[in-house]
Amino acid sequence: MLNTMIGASAFGLPSLLVALLGKWSTLAYFVAAAGVGSIAATLAEVSSQFRASGGPYLYARAAFGRFVGIQIGWLMWLSRIAASSAVANLLVSYLAQFFPGVEIPAIRAVFLVAFISLLAIVNCLGVAKGTLLNNLFTATKLILLMLFIGGGLAALLFHPAIRVSPEPVSPNASDWFEALILMVYAYGGFESALFASGEARDPRKDAPTALFIALVTATFLYIAVQHVVIHILPHAAETSTPAADVAKRLVGSLGSSFLTVGILVSIYGYLSANMLHTPRLTFAMGEQGDFPRFFSAIHPRFHSPHLSIIVFAFLLMTFSIAGSFKGNAILSAVSRLFVYACSAAALPVLRKRHPFADAFRLPFGIFFCLLALVFTGVLVTGIQTRDLMVIAVAFTVGTLNWLWARRILDSHGMDATPIIKTDT
Repeated sequence: MLNTMIGASAFGLPSLLVALLGKWSTLAYFVAAAGVGSIAATLAEVSSQFRASGGPYLYARAAFGRFVGIQIGWLMWLSRIAASSAVANLLVSYLAQFFPGVEIPAIRAVFLVAFISLLAIVNCLGVAKGTLLNNLFTATKLILLMLFIGGGLAALLFHPAIRVSPEPVSPNASDWFEALILMVYAYGGFESALFASGEARDPRKDAPTALFIALVTATFLYIAVQHVVIHILPHAAETSTPAADVAKRLVGSLGSSFLTVGILVSIYGYLSANMLHTPRLTFAMGEQGDFPRFFSAIHPRFHSPHLSIIVFAFLLMTFSIAGSFKGNAILSAVSRLFVYACSAAALPVLRKRHPFADAFRLPFGIFFCLLALVFTGVLVTGIQTRDLMVIAVAFTVGTLNWLWARRILDSHGMDATPIIKTDT
């Protein structure tokens, strides 16, 4: 969860948030953490009831039926492909600081194919190998982030002359909306780790614990990075590489290069986490009969959903080569809002339907559900028309998918239902 949440956004968002909110950008993380925390709290209970892979798609299908489940499945897939593609493009941009030729279109395409193919191969060899690689990237990323934060805070404490004041900004409602949506993109990803919960040892205990630890850790790191950037970097709103620029001001070009290497590791680790999690979504949809059955194929030797991994890798290559960082990031955040709202709304429905489920029970669950729905509902009102049009296209495709599934699969009597454990 940490690897999926803390990706390139920690190194790119600070300057965007300073431009929108100025000195209030640090405070905004507390607002976003409260909203995202309410979503994570509801997911902790809902996810603990399931022993199969699929994440929010599975929860929506169990609570609201096949039609809503398929819509959420498409939005989740769109969100993960868009987010991963955005970060893959950022990987090339940072790599260009060492090898400028990588931005030549043909060379860029070769690099993207090579990087993504390596991750696909590792994950096809089994979830254990994919998790090992994922944990390695997570540990490296967190160590580098802590060094950056520690160095920045030490400089502010022992060399107060280096401190700068953020430029005055008077944010309006639109600025706050945009900043919070960007933060949803920053926090987003914790739900995708639940795609593979069917392969976890104890989802009832693991999911709530992992959600809590990941959210608290990510909030601390984001706030600390934001504080360091706005108080060390003059004109922080004018750069696209704030973390590297802070390192350059503190320790020179060598330090900046070192941090850039760390950012590359962080970005590649983010892609590694998504290659591990996202194919479990289409695997689950194929297993439930909502996608073609070949998506649920399991490799006879490595026991991994190899065909789902291959399809995701191909789409990731395509979107990465053809798309851009900014457009994909916004699209990912917008689609997540609908997924989060549906997951929160599933809590009271599943409580009523399965009152004796062998699952974690969230204290004040209905309150957290309402808070999550208000948070996502308010942000949806700030979405631009072009983004809503993309969501409408995804909804249309999902509806066609549902009609296909109902006509083809129901005619054969195939309507698998998610398994929820109940006390006996």
